Amino acid sequence: MKLNKFKNISAALVVLVGLVSCSSDDDVIVVDPPVALDFSGTFIQEDQMGRPGINTVFSATPDIENSFNVTIPSEQGAAFQSLFETQLAGLHNAFGATYENNILGLDITTLTTVLASDVLQVAPGVPTTYFDGTNVLTGRRLTDDVIDVSLILLFGGQTGDRFNGQDLDNDGTPDLPILVTDGVSNAGETPSNTFPYLESPHGS
Repeated sequence: MKLNKFKNISAALVVLVGLVSCSSDDDVIVVDPPVALDFSGTFIQEDQMGRPGINTVFSATPDIENSFNVTIPSEQGAAFQSLFETQLAGLHNAFGATYENNILGLDITTLTTVLASDVLQVAPGVPTTYFDGTNVLTGRRLTDDVIDVSLILLFGGQTGDRFNGQDLDNDGTPDLPILVTDGVSNAGETPSNTFPYLESPHGS
């Protein structure tokens, strides 16, 4: 009983202190003095994401993922292409399948060679897009659904919809998983014409 009374008194004091320290004057603006930035010392790279989700999907262990993040792009292909190819083959094997050349005609070695170097190319002479059905990885628009594009290139096969929940035996039950989309629509994205171009965050 004494313990409960002590807790109640403590709680009342906390509330009282909070009320006393509050102010109804919303016009008061407190400006802290500028903080001097210290750039001395040695800095190291911790993360990179030229292509969202690629490292997450292809790095089989946290150690590989961390190592990929600190490797410069010019060295990533030699260090990670074979690991990425093994991982992609394993993901297909998990569904009783083998990799099929994708919608761009890329075999598994060529695709993982492209993706192992985590850079986002820019091609000024063609439309800027992550993939528009013809042009691929010529840049990235804010409205590009990069995750769906990546999944289509990884699991879509020659038609782009190889793993799309198909009912192969017509028994009313899907025989294949849906691997070519994350199910999140990018419809309604309307970037601004002024910096920083991103629209306001979506409400929950």
